[in-house]
Amino acid sequence: MIVKIDTNLRLELTSQKHAAALYLAVDNNRKHLSEFLPWVSNMKSVSDFKDYIKNCEDLYKEKREVSFVIISGKEAVGRIGLHHMNYQNKNAAIGYWLTKEAEGKGVITRSCKKLISFGFHELGLHRIEIKAAVNNLKSQAIPQKLNFKKEGILRGAEFVNGNFLDLALYSMLRDEWKETT
Repeated sequence: MIVKIDTNLRLELTSQKHAAALYLAVDNNRKHLSEFLPWVSNMKSVSDFKDYIKNCEDLYKEKREVSFVIISGKEAVGRIGLHHMNYQNKNAAIGYWLTKEAEGKGVITRSCKKLISFGFHELGLHRIEIKAAVNNLKSQAIPQKLNFKKEGILRGAEFVNGNFLDLALYSMLRDEWKETT
């Protein structure tokens, strides 16, 4: 599955063909990504990414996740997805990461818009959450720009680099979502 955002930006369903490109994106951005992401140090080779992607593909088949590689031009610059999908309660959480070079260009905001619309209209979700470390102001800017409601702080909710981070919790309900281009 490919979701076109504009002439230069698209989301491609995560698959094995992306393993080398994702490894390269992470390997070239380790310091940048590892500040807020706990899994970066586990990705030591293309083989590690192949194993990870196999898990992503299994979760997709089980309808527990749908994740995409963010492609700018011909380059993989990050990932985004709907995770922890719960069809009984019709909710999911968006997770994303982006290379340092791709930041500041609206890539995540535009990708989120497409993913949110997909979640509400194609998957029938009622609620979508975004969690971001309280010190990760760039990540928190995304739900703020998209008019998500800040529900509060999840204290010590994520273990990263030997420390527990507090996470800001944001949510959007389907009837609150106003699609904008």
